[in-house]
Amino acid sequence: MDFLSDHAPEQLPGSRPLPPVEGAVQAPHGTTIVAATFAGGVVLAGDRRATMGNVIAQRDIEKVFPADEHSAVGIAGTAGLAVEMVKLFQLELEHFEKVEGSTLSLEGKANRLSTMIRGNLGMAMQGLAVVPLFAGFDQDRGAGRIFSYDVTGGRSEELGFAGVGSGSVFARGSLKKLYREEMTQEQAATVVLQALYDAADDDSATGGPDMTRRIYPVVVTITEDGYRRLGEEEVSGLAQTVHDGRLRLPNGPQAPVS
Repeated sequence: MDFLSDHAPEQLPGSRPLPPVEGAVQAPHGTTIVAATFAGGVVLAGDRRATMGNVIAQRDIEKVFPADEHSAVGIAGTAGLAVEMVKLFQLELEHFEKVEGSTLSLEGKANRLSTMIRGNLGMAMQGLAVVPLFAGFDQDRGAGRIFSYDVTGGRSEELGFAGVGSGSVFARGSLKKLYREEMTQEQAATVVLQALYDAADDDSATGGPDMTRRIYPVVVTITEDGYRRLGEEEVSGLAQTVHDGRLRLPNGPQAPVS
């Protein structure tokens, strides 16, 4: 990034000039991303739908990516720019590790991503915003941590759970009722799937589990052992359990009143 800034700044995602346009730029957008910590790590999940205006642009987009061995990024916003930013982020972390012989701290990774988002501010002001969710296992603290961002690169650490994207307001409401600090890894994965199901129930830009096409959310866990993406069998089993429960209780599991 520093090399490009010095020698070819126009090649950076946030520096590319856009031609004058009337109204908002139409490009595929991705939502929704959710995350939750559990005893021993953190789980990050994203739905598979990308929209362009009122049209479903893609039904099986990937929105969750490994950043390195102990962290991951979930993308919301303009899909093309977001994927490019993630690739640059992955490259920077790998380059740092090779040059320095050690990995950045989780705080350092979160700060670096913040700088990259701030570099895209010009695009964001023209409607092409990228707002990721960053999660990882902090080897110094021995716990999973979650960081959220705004379009200016402002960074906030989220305690317990978080969500970004157009369906996040519904997903966060679901997580608030279902999240428990003592959850196991499987319970945490189920809870984020419930949150995505609730988001898809009320937000047209969020896609729930597509049982007909067998398209399921991407769910990853990051623990002391590293990044792991849950296999299709695991996710389909959890999604089927959630779906069967919704046939009995359409509004999902109910939290106790007191």
